[in-house]
Amino acid sequence: MIARVRAGDPEAYAELVRAHTGLAMRAAAALGAGADAEDVVQQAFVKAYCGLGRFKEGSAFKPWFMSIVANETRNTVRTAARQRTLAGREAAFAEAGPLIPESADPAVAAVEIERRAALGSALEKLSEEHRLVVTYRYLLEMDESETAQALGWPRGTVKSRLSRALRKLGKLLPDFEPREGGDERE
Repeated sequence: MIARVRAGDPEAYAELVRAHTGLAMRAAAALGAGADAEDVVQQAFVKAYCGLGRFKEGSAFKPWFMSIVANETRNTVRTAARQRTLAGREAAFAEAGPLIPESADPAVAAVEIERRAALGSALEKLSEEHRLVVTYRYLLEMDESETAQALGWPRGTVKSRLSRALRKLGKLLPDFEPREGGDERE
């Protein structure tokens, strides 16, 4: 796909944009962009396109692009010089995340909303490094290698920071149990 973009095929980049917009919006929202998430993502796509010359042949696009989204989010938040409230972040994250289907059991939907709010609150209490590694690994569903690449950290650093972050989250969220049929990432 990248080779097609570099060869001047505009549809190829449009395909990349379509494939990664949802994930990029969730990342920007989860990392604090709030209402500016759409602008962050648009700017990240522009920067990625302009930076394709620096993209390493044979590398995965997703982690490379997600690092651009993270950097653009940090720049936007820093430039705005305003602290997002927890409620603002949670609302932005909820809007960017998948919606609970209308057909869902209202009790299940209420529990899911409560879980998401508690997770958002607990994530706010983590250090930036721990919040980043949990967000990339689990909320954005990137594997360990992609997380390491996106954050520019060695895989061992991702493992150790993730382990510490999950222990802290476990202490902050003692009453929440993984969903039935869920995996270790919850």
